[in-house]
Amino acid sequence: MSLTATALSPAPDPAVAGSSSRRSLPAMLLLFVASGCAAMIYEVVWLQLLQLVIGSTAVSLGVLLGTFMGGMGAGSLLLPRLVSPRRDPLKVYAALELAIGAMGLLVLLGLPHVERLYLLYTGYGAPDVLLRGVVAGICLLPPTLLMGATLPAVARRVKSDPEGVAWLGFFYGGNLAGAVFGCLLAGFYLLRVHDAATATYVAVALNAAVALIALALPSSTRANEAEVEVEEEAGPAVGVRSVYLAIGLSGASALGAEVAWTRLLSLMLGATVYTFSLILAVFLIGLGIGSAAGAVAARRASSARVALGVCQWMLAAAIAWAAFMISGSLPYWPVMPELAPSPWYMFQLDMARCLWAVLPPACLWGASFPLALAAAASPGQDAGRLVGRVYAANTVGALLGALAFSLLMVPAVGTAGAERVLVGLAAASGLVVLAPLVRPTGGALRPGLAAGLALATAGAGLAAWALPPVPWQVVAFGRQTTSVLSQAAPGIVSEVPEERGEHDIFCTYVGEGANVSVAVTTSPDGERSFHGAGKVQASTRAVDMRLQRMLGHLPPLLHKKPESVLVVACGAGVTAGSFVLHPDVKRIVICDIEPLVPTVVAPMFGAENYHVVDGIARQNPHMVNGKEVEVVYDDGRHFLNTTREKFDVITSDPIDPWVKGCAALNTVEYYQMCRDHLNPGGSVSLWIPLYESDVETARSVIATFFQVFPNGILWSNDREGITYDAVLYGQVEPTVVDLDELQAKLDRPDHAPVKLSLREVGFGQGRVDGLEEGVDLISRYAGQAPMLKEWMEGAQINTDRNLRLQYLAGMSVNSMLDQRILGGIRKYYRFPDQTFVGSPERIETLKQLRLSPTRWE
Repeated sequence: MSLTATALSPAPDPAVAGSSSRRSLPAMLLLFVASGCAAMIYEVVWLQLLQLVIGSTAVSLGVLLGTFMGGMGAGSLLLPRLVSPRRDPLKVYAALELAIGAMGLLVLLGLPHVERLYLLYTGYGAPDVLLRGVVAGICLLPPTLLMGATLPAVARRVKSDPEGVAWLGFFYGGNLAGAVFGCLLAGFYLLRVHDAATATYVAVALNAAVALIALALPSSTRANEAEVEVEEEAGPAVGVRSVYLAIGLSGASALGAEVAWTRLLSLMLGATVYTFSLILAVFLIGLGIGSAAGAVAARRASSARVALGVCQWMLAAAIAWAAFMISGSLPYWPVMPELAPSPWYMFQLDMARCLWAVLPPACLWGASFPLALAAAASPGQDAGRLVGRVYAANTVGALLGALAFSLLMVPAVGTAGAERVLVGLAAASGLVVLAPLVRPTGGALRPGLAAGLALATAGAGLAAWALPPVPWQVVAFGRQTTSVLSQAAPGIVSEVPEERGEHDIFCTYVGEGANVSVAVTTSPDGERSFHGAGKVQASTRAVDMRLQRMLGHLPPLLHKKPESVLVVACGAGVTAGSFVLHPDVKRIVICDIEPLVPTVVAPMFGAENYHVVDGIARQNPHMVNGKEVEVVYDDGRHFLNTTREKFDVITSDPIDPWVKGCAALNTVEYYQMCRDHLNPGGSVSLWIPLYESDVETARSVIATFFQVFPNGILWSNDREGITYDAVLYGQVEPTVVDLDELQAKLDRPDHAPVKLSLREVGFGQGRVDGLEEGVDLISRYAGQAPMLKEWMEGAQINTDRNLRLQYLAGMSVNSMLDQRILGGIRKYYRFPDQTFVGSPERIETLKQLRLSPTRWE
């Protein structure tokens, strides 16, 4: 309101204005619930879409999270400085909400243009990280600045007295309550059933509704201009810097814990998109409950500073509780996912486990904010500046905690070491707040308080020292830990070779990398397995070796002269190593998101992968059998989207599609990237699991691939007559397999190692006397795109916009329907005369081996 308008208007009655303002506070609380819901929908959508552009590595996620939180903190500081307290808080709040909605639409519509600009200038190393930050800043800073400004804007609606501070705590809690609903709404409905655009439109509608209701509420008025001047000139409370430091440390421990515990709980519960939504919802529920309780405590406590300090010491104990529960209790709860009657049953159990472990510390983190507001408040202070400073301190701490723990702490000292640091941060926060009270300025020493702080510090140190490490069984078997432990011999827990029994599964290696936790185990019969994301990703078992060799041998054998190869996801290195044997191959590029896999895990499988990455520790790229082998540490999609190199063969063997984020390696757009990076005559091959899946999930994967490769072929990997998993194969040109030429190539002296490699995994005479390796390999044919059109009809196509696959696969992760999937495919079988050619004898052998439907029964 302008000064002129104020002078011409009659002076409002202070009693009437105050009563009207107080009556509108509950309505404002509801507005913050809706605003929090919209903000969380945006956060889920934006982070999902931007990871498609700048990658899903820990660095990329850290850049995104840092930009998001940095914008929020900056917005909370800037608004009180840029917007005069004379302006009506509700009108400012309404304008912010409308602007957030506009920015939400702009991000959705403008992201493709930003991506094109990014791809023009991207590279590797530090410049690339900087460019990722620029992209994140362009997309996230404007809307997050506005989001961070909303609470300081509305804070000016109340006074900085105990009652007003309590209402600010309730607003903060209401915002978190809305965020819980937004998190679950986006994760379980909007993105599962619709897509990112629909979710954005819902959030925009919420912003618009909040703005209109805010404008309809009674305006905030002042009794006179002198009241505004008093608020602008009031200084901060005594010792307020220690409060800012304490709430910053609290924010650092909160986001650090979210990083560490989300990582552990996603292993334990299964890393589906639903698990991440549940974990985030539990954190937000605790923050909301705690902020409401903290608001009540702030109003009633005789000393908000003491209450804040006690809260931080309780938080140190609660962090220790959560760490003990996550590593020492939850893995041994009798929960067996394979017995669950439906996914919703498992979601309930997962929610209960998360609440049991994480809710206590989350509540205390939530209570810290209103208590910090009360401790920092002074009479007559501008409430907007008060909230802005405390919120900014908390957000900056959270930003530093998220980056430090995700990029540095967990990879350096593991999750157990990170949890010890978290306990220390909470204890440090308590000391920062309470230590000045041991000898107040001008006061006497308080020996009782000093002794209490010393005992609390010793207790926190003892609790941190006693925290257990994550069990290797959780890293290896994840959600199946209880099932494996219940079926195995007691010796499965043995990690010392000398104590290993003849029936024990022995853990050879456990590592917690920046992106993935990995393990290598050896079974009682000597089979070695590589575990990632809480399940076996590769092994020396016959069925897995056959699949890995199929991925590595099929594409170059069907190519006239393959010289360059891209392998997306290293795993045990068996697929990448298979290319080493092919005489025409000159260059092999291996792209993996986790450095531990090529440098530590794959060398443990050197005999099976022909030592393809053994030289990486000395030199990158390095030479193996005359081939140049280069390892790139990046998200496979991001590498393909940014490299200008083209290849004769691209193989993709990512983690299962039910793992959050992996659906991005199975979208139409990703397959188009693969196609566009092929040299003429090149091919793409892709591993797909048919176990832990259902028909709709399999149809989505296959139909999406065949949409880009309309002449694609499906090859099955059988286990005792049952299709265990499969390989999708596609070329731009129609595929024609000449059986005579294929076998002639295998019979050449320079292909003798390839021939032997196939025989080692059961192709050829090892299965049937006189059977040729080439015919046996091709006999794994299971179907072709034109013949499966009817089976694929109505399949949900996985795109960047909907990432439908991760929602389908997340629902079917406990299904074992591979026989049903194969049964549906075989109904549409007929021999592809245009695809397979050769001598009548080989064609007849091929039909008898595999192509007759009776062989699948």
